[in-house]
Amino acid sequence: MAAAIPAPLKAIQHHLRTAQELEKRDPVVAYYCKLYAVQTGMKLDSKSPECRKFLMKLMDQLESMKKELSDNESVSQELVGHAHIENYALKMFLYADNEDRSGRFHKNMIKSFYTASLLIDVLTVFGELSEENIQHRKYARWKATYIHNCLKNGETPQAGPIGVEGEAYDEYDTEVGTPSQVLKPSDPASEGTSSTHSTTNIQIPPGAHAPANTPADVPHNTENVSHPVQPSPQKIPQVDPSLFKAGQQGNVHLTPEDFARAQKYCKFAGSALQYEDIDTAVQNLQKALKLLTTGRE
Repeated sequence: MAAAIPAPLKAIQHHLRTAQELEKRDPVVAYYCKLYAVQTGMKLDSKSPECRKFLMKLMDQLESMKKELSDNESVSQELVGHAHIENYALKMFLYADNEDRSGRFHKNMIKSFYTASLLIDVLTVFGELSEENIQHRKYARWKATYIHNCLKNGETPQAGPIGVEGEAYDEYDTEVGTPSQVLKPSDPASEGTSSTHSTTNIQIPPGAHAPANTPADVPHNTENVSHPVQPSPQKIPQVDPSLFKAGQQGNVHLTPEDFARAQKYCKFAGSALQYEDIDTAVQNLQKALKLLTTGRE
């Protein structure tokens, strides 16, 4: 059993739980979750004997993982690692968002929203978050809390991005809005009064961390699932006409980082297409095509 997390380090407990759940499924994501936990934990409390001992043990685990993954570009190259974590977070977000917009509300989609927000936290090991990721994190946490509370109170959540225009979810900021009850072992529709002061109390069901292309892992026919609503028709996004005859312009020199970014955009487009999100797919494909043909974003 994993050592109990000292009280001053409770803010990293869900990130460590995510690392534990993903250690075999995706060790790269698990590695960066632990790296985030170490970096954040050092800022929270590296002085007290209890916290220092806990963090030192975590650092030893991290060093062992780094050696095991030394041949993996996602660990040896930060840009590739950033793309890997961002892509996984996007898969979690798109899966949950698709379930939400389709009116299918259940524990797995709540946990996927929240897991996506945790992985966006992890992206801070690479530097400052983009404004887009900041908004995704805030929205994912707000949605996880909102849907959890609705199901807990026997209410039917409203599907889709309600209240976004008015920043109705601002209260669920990255520091104060962590919906810890979302990760409790109890059913979202139950009382939800159990403690969350130890990672051993947090249970993530099978499939919550599965890639977005494995819907078989998701229990749609549960008592917490409301009646689906018809998704609204999507508008076909505008495409930059100059890209129709795209070819590399002159002597464009692409760096390994450029290729990694282009690959990231293509991965994002592929994830979006899994959920028929045409607009996101087209936007990312255009970004990749522009980068490859001009060397600029």
